[in-house]
Amino acid sequence: RRAEPGRLSQKVIVGITGATGAVYAVRLLQRLRAVGAHSHLVVSPAGVVNVHHELGLDRQALEALADQAYNPGDIGAAIASGSFASDGMVVAPCSMHTLAAVATGLCDNLLTRAADVMLKERRPLVLVPRETPLSAIHLANMLRLAQAGASILPPVPGFYTRPQTVADLVDFVV
Repeated sequence: RRAEPGRLSQKVIVGITGATGAVYAVRLLQRLRAVGAHSHLVVSPAGVVNVHHELGLDRQALEALADQAYNPGDIGAAIASGSFASDGMVVAPCSMHTLAAVATGLCDNLLTRAADVMLKERRPLVLVPRETPLSAIHLANMLRLAQAGASILPPVPGFYTRPQTVADLVDFVV
């Protein structure tokens, strides 16, 4: 559905974990707002720490970038249910802890529960893992998630666009 030309009327859940790469999440929230998508944000405690460390934003400033923000401990929030009509979810950056939890169906917080709902409802789930080097365990968890229907999107920029700034590299991934 489109509200007006060039404006999306979609609901997208954005999860942020404690992995490095908070800039991807912030830029994603900015782009979703720019295209008119309705963003639902859930940030792990480590994600809040990392966003502050990398970008100098506190929880309030981060949540202001989203249309709706949820407490990660609120397992009963709307986004924890398959009846919530989300068009998809992006976890950026995605820690290996969160990736492993989602791969094994461990729904111990709202972020992992919302991701689990995406898989069970066969809705788009995009995970942006930020770890290097990758161990065999990381790769096995990514394979398991890909086989379950998730898209694994390591933030690897393309240089054929001839990026001039770090922002160009971030935008390529977002």
